[in-house]
Amino acid sequence: MKPSLFPNRRTFLRNTAATAGSIFLPNLLIGQEGGVKKINVAGIGGAGGKGASDVGISAKGANIVAICDVDRERLKQAQQKYPDAKMFESFRDMFEAMGDKIDMCTVSTPDHAHYPAAMEAIKRGKHVCVQKPLVNRIWEANQLHEAAKKKGVKTNMGNQGHTGKGIRFLNQWISEGIVGNVKEIHVWTNRPIWPQGNEAKEKYTPGEVPASLNWESWLAATPQVPYLNGLHPFAWRGHREYGAGAMGDMGCHLLDGPFWSCGLGEPYKMEAECTELTDVSWPKSSHVVFYFKTEKYGEIKLHWYEGSLKPERPAELEADRDWSKIKGGFLLRGDEGVILNTDDYCGSPRLIPSTKMTAFLGGKSPELKLEPALAEGEPQLELIRAIEQDKICGSNFDYSVPLTKLCLFGNLAIANPGKVINWDAAKQESDSADANKLITRAAYRQGWDYSAANV
Repeated sequence: MKPSLFPNRRTFLRNTAATAGSIFLPNLLIGQEGGVKKINVAGIGGAGGKGASDVGISAKGANIVAICDVDRERLKQAQQKYPDAKMFESFRDMFEAMGDKIDMCTVSTPDHAHYPAAMEAIKRGKHVCVQKPLVNRIWEANQLHEAAKKKGVKTNMGNQGHTGKGIRFLNQWISEGIVGNVKEIHVWTNRPIWPQGNEAKEKYTPGEVPASLNWESWLAATPQVPYLNGLHPFAWRGHREYGAGAMGDMGCHLLDGPFWSCGLGEPYKMEAECTELTDVSWPKSSHVVFYFKTEKYGEIKLHWYEGSLKPERPAELEADRDWSKIKGGFLLRGDEGVILNTDDYCGSPRLIPSTKMTAFLGGKSPELKLEPALAEGEPQLELIRAIEQDKICGSNFDYSVPLTKLCLFGNLAIANPGKVINWDAAKQESDSADANKLITRAAYRQGWDYSAANV
């Protein structure tokens, strides 16, 4: 890996700390006796894994007043770390007990539960930072977006790369014409690193509910089914009802840079090929092609590869670079050059070969002209600061809902391999009856009707 062109995070924070501090606390956060009122945060799915990390980031700038998690053992550990926070197994119970004491929620549950958890929070006027992907159904994405606008809450998604300098340099350079007119994009990941395909289907078998798990709360708004082995706490990503596969897991990271810098919007058609797609699990590997009509560049074709698939080695890459070791990234090809990014979070975009990047920079360090994020690498803290400063986050729902939907369009194609799926953006439906079945869920649990009309 080539050394980074950008200052490290510690240097960035040190250089910006003074200016950030001068605007950090508007009058609305000053209490009657002159004290500073901290934001009160509740972590939904916040006692283990990524959820624990999200709560930990939030704790840097806020009070952690409640944590909800379906795993009782994880809750015990969280209670030790946050002794003053209240613990709950159900987010509905949490809101009933503490709704007036919560300002903001992080949502870090399995994908299927993002929607009801976030909608319950929004309905109650709470700001939300939801992990990626925001949801795993297109209808839910649209409803979530509409509800947030209706209630006027501040929002963010947990795609931390969008808070970084790399994606800002990419956006800046593309707008300056570093590759000319963008024509083709290739994006790839080594995910899934959990069971998918036939292996996953074999693991998703009925079993006994673990003593520490609240299965009813885990199911959230999805229909009642017996407990399935192989889901909790991680491999749910491969299940078509509860997860969003490799596209959902990594798409909101890897597609972020190309999506923002090229103004991609919604594709007008997509198609896919895959291996080992089953009726309950996402496939072992996939290749999806999206077709876009963009305002600035006209027609753009975007290729997504997951599992064992990746694009061919670019002819422009230096001979000493080992292509096999680049497990995820993207190639952005224009009529005057090619940008290669070799990490998941758009942290290393540069022209290839390296001689072109050197010539472009002219012997100088790159100068970032776009405004930095409120909290680099930490979207939960970014939202806290956005609330305090009355600003908006970079991956607020106006941006992250369309980005999430792009991943879900990919899953429409993956679920219908070998077919061209034409998408009607105005109607929010495709020309395929089979694909349209995945736009929303076949059924929701009784009493779990969440829609923008009802918030």
